[in-house]
Amino acid sequence: MQRILVVGISGAGKSTMARVLSGRLAVPYHEMDALRYVAPGWGVDEGFAAKVAALTASPAWVFDSLGYPEVRDLLWERADTVVWLDYGRAVIMPRVLRRSLRRTLRRERVFGGNRETLAGWFRRDHPAWWAWSQHGARRADIGSRARDPRFAHLRVIRFGAPREAAAWLDTVPPAEPGERASG
Repeated sequence: MQRILVVGISGAGKSTMARVLSGRLAVPYHEMDALRYVAPGWGVDEGFAAKVAALTASPAWVFDSLGYPEVRDLLWERADTVVWLDYGRAVIMPRVLRRSLRRTLRRERVFGGNRETLAGWFRRDHPAWWAWSQHGARRADIGSRARDPRFAHLRVIRFGAPREAAAWLDTVPPAEPGERASG
């Protein structure tokens, strides 16, 4: 388990799981949204796909996303493990609503210096709307990929509840000193 892709819908806890795995296994963590959105106005890095290709060429990494269309297949091809946080809306929605509300009220800067705004809550691409409307489609897409022969090399670890993921994470042994992966 050296090239890990953590997938699920917005609010599932992908970034948190990826950070913890990165620390536990001593492999680099790459936050997909931070790589993609690099400027105010949600400006996308023109070199995003090339940057992800270079990062995934290294021997060890953790990414926290199903992936944007331009890099999705690459991530699935180069990963050796997919950790799927397959939680229902009853888990996802309170998480994404709390996170977005906190970001909005505190005017927290996120990727590329952007902020979630009150006006943004009424847009179809707002994380809360996205998590609600794309939940079924995202689940179906991940399930389809997990069964796709192109990705037969992958170990897919699927969790239906946060307590399952937490229990599994407790079984992941930390890297020994000196076993720090590069990348």
